[in-house]
Amino acid sequence: MNSVKLRGRLAQDPEVRYTKTNKAVASFSIAVSRGPTKEGQKESADFVPIVVWGNLAEQIGNTLSKGHEVFVEGRLQIRSYETTDGKKRRVTEVVANF
Repeated sequence: MNSVKLRGRLAQDPEVRYTKTNKAVASFSIAVSRGPTKEGQKESADFVPIVVWGNLAEQIGNTLSKGHEVFVEGRLQIRSYETTDGKKRRVTEVVANF
């Protein structure tokens, strides 16, 4: 089962784009706290990339901004692509359904 649940704060405003078929897609990262690692140390955070599709992507783009706290449910996705200069890249992200 591929299921992810995260709570964190938006690290930047969501970016909403549209595909060639006019389907909305929003992307943003959330900062998820790891908590203090040792006594007296600052908390650390992981910045997790999130992708949302469809009407929910448009709603998120219109209502959320940097700093908002969110709870995200979705699935982990690992995809690869080739850059314009021919280099292969891998991306790990959460495809959310909130």
